[in-house]
Amino acid sequence: MRRTRTLTAAALAVAAGVVLLPTQAQAQVQVKAQARTHVLAAAGSVHLYKIYYDSPGTDKRSNASLNAEYVQIRNTTSKAVSLKGWTLVDASNHRYVFGTYSLGKGKTVTVRTGKGKDTAANRYQNRAAYVWNNDKDTATLKKANGTKADTCSYNSTKVDYKMC
Repeated sequence: MRRTRTLTAAALAVAAGVVLLPTQAQAQVQVKAQARTHVLAAAGSVHLYKIYYDSPGTDKRSNASLNAEYVQIRNTTSKAVSLKGWTLVDASNHRYVFGTYSLGKGKTVTVRTGKGKDTAANRYQNRAAYVWNNDKDTATLKKANGTKADTCSYNSTKVDYKMC
């Protein structure tokens, strides 16, 4: 009887161990996956967020209409990023170059086509003509060293903006 109980207890322990091992392995895999996700989220990026390519109303080249055409750039990193020397360019090579400017962590900057006074939230290209085509175009954001940080294209006249 004692031997039967010992074997039964041993069998239960082995069975429990078999059940626990996959659970522990699954938990380890899950922890590693969460760690990778956390690292990716912490790393973030500076990227194109939105292109408002067809300003409301008639295109009369008024400064208000030009400034209603814009590109938003978002910083999802955990620290401020200097955009000095970064460029925003369209398919026709209209180029905006950032001067001394730092985009705060979690912040978005709007690059407007028309004229205005630069602020932390808005930068102005100071143009008298539209940049972004109303039907299709491609925005490219490049770092100061010329490497591509992001690109966003649109091909529609049904809406006035593109979320990148």
